[in-house]
Formats: sequence, C-alpha cells, structure tokens
Amino acid sequence: MFGHECIYLAARDAASRIAGVLPLVRVRSRLFGHYLVSMPFLNYGGPLGSDEAIRALALRAEEIARQDGVSLLELRSRRALPVDMPVSHRKITVLLDLPTGSAALWNKLPAKVRSQVRRPQKEGVTVSFGPEQCAPFFAVFAHHMRELGTPTQPRRLFEAIAEQFGSDVWFACAYLSNRPVAAGCAFRWGSELEMTWASSLSAHNRVSPNMLLYWSFMERATDDGASVFNFGRCSPESGTHRFKRQWGTRDETLWWYTRAGGAVGKTPSPDDPGYSWGPRVWKHLPTPVATALGPRIARLIP
Repeated sequence: MFGHECIYLAARDAASRIAGVLPLVRVRSRLFGHYLVSMPFLNYGGPLGSDEAIRALALRAEEIARQDGVSLLELRSRRALPVDMPVSHRKITVLLDLPTGSAALWNKLPAKVRSQVRRPQKEGVTVSFGPEQCAPFFAVFAHHMRELGTPTQPRRLFEAIAEQFGSDVWFACAYLSNRPVAAGCAFRWGSELEMTWASSLSAHNRVSPNMLLYWSFMERATDDGASVFNFGRCSPESGTHRFKRQWGTRDETLWWYTRAGGAVGKTPSPDDPGYSWGPRVWKHLPTPVATALGPRIARLIP
C-alpha cells in the first residue's frame, strides 16, 4: 500500500482513563521511502499527556516503527519531551508578540516595515477576508508552489479546512485591479494566530502585496484579542527566516524527536541534494499540469 494511513495511540492510567494520546501517520512510497510521523505536513502534533504517558506512547511508536521497518520515526513537538530519543532542532517557528490594539502594533513595527506595508496600499492593493477567499487563495497558492518547484496539496483539502474549522480558520487574498496577487490561510487557536500557508505571485513582487497581506492578518488578529502571531516554521538563517525576522519577531526552537531505521536521518526535503532534480523539473511544468499532479506527490512527502 502506498500513501498514508493514520494510527491513533492512547495511554491509560491505573484507572483506565486516557492519560495521553499520540496520532501517527504512515507515509510511504517507492520514491521517498517509508516514514512514521506525528504529524506529517505540519510543524508539531506529537504525543500529549502526562510525562509517564508520553514516554509510554513514544516507546510504543518505536515498537511499531521497528515492526514496520520504517526508514524514520519522527515525533514533532513544540516543546521538550521526556523521551529518550535523538532530537533535531533543524526547524524553528517564528513568533511576534502582539500588544493590545492594532494601533499599538503598528507603532511597534520597524519604520522600514511600515514603509513596505504602505507601498502596496499606495498602489491600490486591498485585502479581503472570508471563506469565499478559499478559491482565489488556492489559485495563488498553486501558481506560487509551481514557481518554487514544490508539489501542492489538492484544492479539496483547503475547501474541507474551510468547512470543518469555520471561524477558526482565516482565508484572505490581496487584490490588485481585482486580481488576487497574494493569499494566506491562518488558524486561530488559543491566544495565537498561526499563518500556515502564504503565497504571492512573483510577477507582482515590485508592489510587495505580501507585506500588506501579512499586516492585515496581524491587524485582525490583534483586534481579535490574540497575543501572538505565529509566522510558522522555517529553517534558521534562510531567506524565509530573514523575511519573518524583519517584523521584530523572536525565534522558538522546535523539538523533532527521531529514531532512524537505517541511514535516513530526516524526512525528505527539496533542499536535499538527492532530490534537487525535482524542483528543477517541476518549475518547468505548466501550472495546470503541476496543480493536477501535485497532490499525488505531496501526500507522499511527510
């Protein structure tokens, strides 16, 4: 079987009450290998519960990984876990602490950033929020991912997210002359708003619509009572990291615990030399072709 399969583990205490949970997903293919990840495609989602339950869940996950002969078991967490497994800090998440009120947030931003936000406003760029922005979001997202040489998830995934999460998920698009030129999807949970996907069309980089898009998410989050804007994960010192850092952010280390079943030390990435041919080929595909083929490949990359 190729694709992915979900496994849900639960640890119970002496009274048979659930003391911890761990969702695992088998992701396997001939091209990329066989992985057991919690949670693939996302930044975190590892075991939750008491320390004793987390240790028991991690041991059970290692047992399943050995039985399945996986290339790599990876438990992705936002915090340190009480487990005896090697940990990777190759990814970070970037956070901006939000003051009370968007006016205070605007004054807190560096002067250069404020100038970059004003630029698309002067060019006539506007931003709209709402579930109806899902379709134009995907149009921008799919085109941008093809430009990056990265397969995209299916449109139906984002439609399902809009349907299932309701007001907890925010879709927004930046428009120039009524055409979507930048778009984002963020999740509101607890005290945070996390920007999970964001894209812009390179043909409009001169106008910097992504700066106004990000500011619009921050402004709305602040006025909605959020105390943290989460830019999502990136590699330290990458171009993406530098973009996020300019807003006056702070870095938070991610804790990804791994157990290799062989020579594989991490999940596959387009940055790996062994897969560098993939993005080079993908960038030359017509956008409709890349959008149609992308989901078949994206689901196999954890």
